Amino acid sequence: MTRYKVATTDEFDGDGARVLVEIDGLEIAVFRVDGEYHALANYCVHQGGPLCEGKLTGKMSVGDDGVGWEYEADERYVVCPWHEWKFDVTTGRNVSDERYVTPTFDVTVEGEDVYVVR
Repeated sequence: MTRYKVATTDEFDGDGARVLVEIDGLEIAVFRVDGEYHALANYCVHQGGPLCEGKLTGKMSVGDDGVGWEYEADERYVVCPWHEWKFDVTTGRNVSDERYVTPTFDVTVEGEDVYVVR
């Protein structure tokens, strides 16, 4: 496995920020969510859309009563701009069907430097 420097922490303007890079011919986005860094392939497993160029949003889920809906406002879900498939940035899993997963990569931070491990 090789580490690739992709950015410095200053390049992330707070939570929800992302940096898109190309590593060995593969576009990868590094997101900052809740002060942590997560990397996903910029490729929607549905039809190959540029997943990581989509907006970040929260998630709707069934409430504790089992009937009503609740909105999780934390911006850790990226929405594919082609067909609006939604994936958890921290795990790569589709929020509607966990059988669909976009590739993720480990991220390390040393000092101010952010690395993707591939």
